[in-house]
Amino acid sequence: MVRFGYTLMTEQSGPKELVRYAVAAERAGFDFEVSSDHYFPWLDEMGHSPYAWTVLGAVAQATERVELMTYVTCPTMRYHPAVVAQKAATLAVLSDERFVLGLGAGENLNEHVVGERWPAVGERHDMLEEALVIIRHLLDGDHLTFDGDHFRVDSAELWDVPERPVEIGVAVSGEQSVHRFSSLADHLISTQPEPEPLKLWRQLRADDDLPASRAIGQIPICWDRDADAAVERAHRTFRWFGGGWGVNADLPTTRSFTDATQFVRPEDVAASIPCGPDLDAVVEAVKAFWEAGFTDIALVQIGDEGQQAFLDEAAGPLLEKLRAAAPVEQG
Repeated sequence: MVRFGYTLMTEQSGPKELVRYAVAAERAGFDFEVSSDHYFPWLDEMGHSPYAWTVLGAVAQATERVELMTYVTCPTMRYHPAVVAQKAATLAVLSDERFVLGLGAGENLNEHVVGERWPAVGERHDMLEEALVIIRHLLDGDHLTFDGDHFRVDSAELWDVPERPVEIGVAVSGEQSVHRFSSLADHLISTQPEPEPLKLWRQLRADDDLPASRAIGQIPICWDRDADAAVERAHRTFRWFGGGWGVNADLPTTRSFTDATQFVRPEDVAASIPCGPDLDAVVEAVKAFWEAGFTDIALVQIGDEGQQAFLDEAAGPLLEKLRAAAPVEQG
């Protein structure tokens, strides 16, 4: 069955609030919870960006059932891949093996803080490929020395590991990245409900005789009892979303995102994100993901204000509607 998740949006809530929302989301019936991993919010109006791994450690102790996941971590600049492997293994132990490591090539907004240049996309994918090889070896229990074009590892080994190696998801954006990463990760991650990359991913894995793979998507919504308030909040804090990752990955600062979105109107946001109290409109928007073949879909409820009301009032009925509408078998 299609699984539905909740997004711990670190850019719009503080760490204590995120842990509280994680508990409420589990109680509401979500199957899994994903966390962004940023140094900055996209817009100053969002107002937060705590350290995702500390938050997830607390969430692992505060929850009992939901799967946890980074969505996504860049393992190439702010973090060395050997350190990412250690963090992932530790979180898997703390959560009793409820953790999946989601990885991606990163965004300039977050990675520039360490003072390195921002590489072009081809080089970023080269770096991600090396990082995936390193992380996989370490999570599999290997004692690793590695000398690559971008990373070196000297006699590394993880000492606290779960019984089952941590599964890895990787964010892909098109045919080239699907070809490159389908054999290196366990699951596909994408925020676009496009069927062709997913079909190619599954075909490549079948050709390589690899296990069945999940496809994990994400969609923003802005539920509110007042439709106008929902549109205003979505425009104020989420108008950056329409730029697409081809643009968003290269913008370096929140000021850049403010400038890039200065002509985005509230009605533009409302046309691309379901806003207001209509749960059927949310189901209609989410449907594009399972129709494309996605097995797991995480919802982003936009804005910290009203977040608890969404979890208390709307999340349960929305999950009932989503599960009633979604196909019984997927993937």
